[in-house]
Amino acid sequence: MATFTHVNYLWDDAHAATLSPVDRLVYRSNLLGSDQRITNTGGGNTSSKIHAPDPLTGAKTEVLWVKGSGGDLRTSKRENFASLIQEKLIALQPRYSAAPNRGPKSAAEDEMVAFYNHCTFNLNPRACSIDTPLHSFVPYKHVDHMHPNAVIAIAAASNSAALTREIYGDDVIWTAWQRPGFDLGLKIQDVCKAHPNAKGAIMGNHGLINWADEDKACYELTLDLIERAANFIAAHDKGAVTFGGQTCEALDEPARHAVLVEVLPWLRGRISRQRRFVATVQEDASVMRFVNSADCARLAELGTSCPDHFLRTKIKPMFVAWNPASADVTELKRLLDAGLVRYRVDYSRYYETHKHADSPAMRDPNPTVILIPGLGMIAWGKDKSESRVTAEFYNCAIEVMRGAEAVGEYTALPPREAFDIEYWLLEEAKLRRMPPEQELARQVIAVVGGGSGIGREVALRLAREGAHIVCVDRDEAGALTTSQMILDRNGNGIGVAGSGISGCGPAIALNADITRRESIKAMLDELMLAYGGLDAVAITAGIFVSPDVTGHIPDERWAQTFAINVTGAYLVADEVAKLWQRQNMPTNLVITTSANAVVAKKGSLAYDTSKAAANHLVRELAIELAPLTRVNGVAPATVVQGSAMFPRDRVIGSLAKYGIDYTDDEATDVLTAKLAQFYASRTLLKKPITPADQAEAVFLLLGNRLSQTTGQIIAVDGGLHEAFLR
Repeated sequence: MATFTHVNYLWDDAHAATLSPVDRLVYRSNLLGSDQRITNTGGGNTSSKIHAPDPLTGAKTEVLWVKGSGGDLRTSKRENFASLIQEKLIALQPRYSAAPNRGPKSAAEDEMVAFYNHCTFNLNPRACSIDTPLHSFVPYKHVDHMHPNAVIAIAAASNSAALTREIYGDDVIWTAWQRPGFDLGLKIQDVCKAHPNAKGAIMGNHGLINWADEDKACYELTLDLIERAANFIAAHDKGAVTFGGQTCEALDEPARHAVLVEVLPWLRGRISRQRRFVATVQEDASVMRFVNSADCARLAELGTSCPDHFLRTKIKPMFVAWNPASADVTELKRLLDAGLVRYRVDYSRYYETHKHADSPAMRDPNPTVILIPGLGMIAWGKDKSESRVTAEFYNCAIEVMRGAEAVGEYTALPPREAFDIEYWLLEEAKLRRMPPEQELARQVIAVVGGGSGIGREVALRLAREGAHIVCVDRDEAGALTTSQMILDRNGNGIGVAGSGISGCGPAIALNADITRRESIKAMLDELMLAYGGLDAVAITAGIFVSPDVTGHIPDERWAQTFAINVTGAYLVADEVAKLWQRQNMPTNLVITTSANAVVAKKGSLAYDTSKAAANHLVRELAIELAPLTRVNGVAPATVVQGSAMFPRDRVIGSLAKYGIDYTDDEATDVLTAKLAQFYASRTLLKKPITPADQAEAVFLLLGNRLSQTTGQIIAVDGGLHEAFLR
């Protein structure tokens, strides 16, 4: 077996031998997709031509199994592959040849896509990739089409054809750039006919395609061809003068993060004027080398090359010519503001110059990648996964530029070609097929007290509506449990970029003591680095100190009750308000109070008065934070089951207080159910109140359904008439 330096060899013969032919394709695909140097997230295709009985006739049929549209090789499963009858795909060629106006980017070429559905084998519902003809028309059993950084660097170099010949000889044939589609499949078919001994082809500015009649051989060939390109680039590496050398130094991490924490929410507000975006920060050594280099501004302006890249990164990033030596945040904001104006104007001009009569409407003209010397890269997307993919793609673009500049001169796709990919009607159709965004999509919501009880239920409920959840709790283990429950359900997303905490998924856990302002601020700083902004806060943290037999609690516990139930909520709101002023977007705050705030009774003096203060805190904050922020409260009553505020000893104390029969050997859940039913019997609806009931109210207040409601307390108490408004 050959050894590899620039890619990972992962094939396991023993495991592969246990798999069916289709599952071997999935296995090969997962191996290739697991290495970013081989292909980017969502990029590339693999295929196998496999004989199977026709489900109607039983006749042996050659079936093309190929990665379907929108799939990701690293995470794909069998259901992510389309299956088509190979004979029918080949039969489409005469139809295409008979079209009077055929060729790259012709209507005839795009019309062929609809015919792929008629070639489907065994009613497989997976939509086909636009690259299906590339795989069908190559006369070999197994085909890999990858987007390796090293090979794209060769494909994007000004002397690409000569370099291909120098590196590969007759093994790999160079072809000029052409947009993917039916006609490109025919071009590669012609390459195979004209060069019967060739093992693959480089498609200019695009990537690598190679083939073999055995799947393991195809896998090893893919690795070998990438390794040869990477070795060639390494032999020509420019070392310290890569990208023209360094013109500035990165700020050290504490200073860098201090600037990012200040700038990120401010910047998010400016680029989210049409729709909200979520950020990913990349500040590793390779990104820093690029943004701090002499050539960064020149190369960034050229834009990216591989089609997969600029579908996420737009035609080019925004470079900000800030001098990190000054570390002047005011100047950085001024440069960002001016840069955003220029970028939007440039993007509008790009659209107007290249649009066709039937082009889709211009998309959001804000940048999705921002490069800042001394700080790194900030990538934006509709959610955390997409922003991480965007960052990943520009990481790949940087490596492509590094390699191309090492062996020649980097060249990007012409703007017209870039536009015709970005605004391709087939791509637009793919976007329109996507399901509508969820109600809380694009939002980042912190649940303070999210480690247990009502807070945990709120976090899970909001996550089900598409929100990114920051589980905040003094009990870090509890917060981690909640965030992991969300990740187990929703996954971590397919992106693999992001430095430090910014490499997170749709939920994270952060520790904070809300009685200490500095602890809240430290938590918010981490949150900014993770997501770049914050849209809402739900405060569910609270404390109830059980009184002694006389109904009293120690003085220090009285102070603690107010510190958590009132002052803590105020401190959170006060720190968050500063952040929200910088972000300057509509936001929401919900504070959990209690029905006890308006019901006077013996035995919970500190708790009840603290919740009365919390009720008024809601009203005061609604005035203070208007019009940017809506502030409301949710008032539960006697949420016993699932609540962290009702441990066994409090439950027993309450049962004894109300004269409810129990024995010490009864299980805690049995005792809790007795108390819950007793409390329910005192309400109008006669049903126990659960954390899920409270979570539903918080969800309503944080969405847009009650968009004109602020300063209000919503009771979720089953109809506790003692708490009626008076």
